[in-house]
Amino acid sequence: MSSVHFTVELPEGFSAEDARLLLAMKLFETGKATLGQAAKAAGLSKQAFIEVLGQYKVPVFNYSPDELREELDQ
Repeated sequence: MSSVHFTVELPEGFSAEDARLLLAMKLFETGKATLGQAAKAAGLSKQAFIEVLGQYKVPVFNYSPDELREELDQ
């Protein structure tokens, strides 16, 4: 996996760790990064990242209603 580095000027009181975490969560939520990729970008283990996702109410599984019905019917 290649990586991109960029610089962002953050407002006072907003840490680089906060920015990394929020970016990683959004990349995961939008399907641009896998769980493992997002956890690594956030500097967390997968387990810790899943816990943070839960705190922010970001679903770990993204099933459509039809997909969920199919899964439950099996």
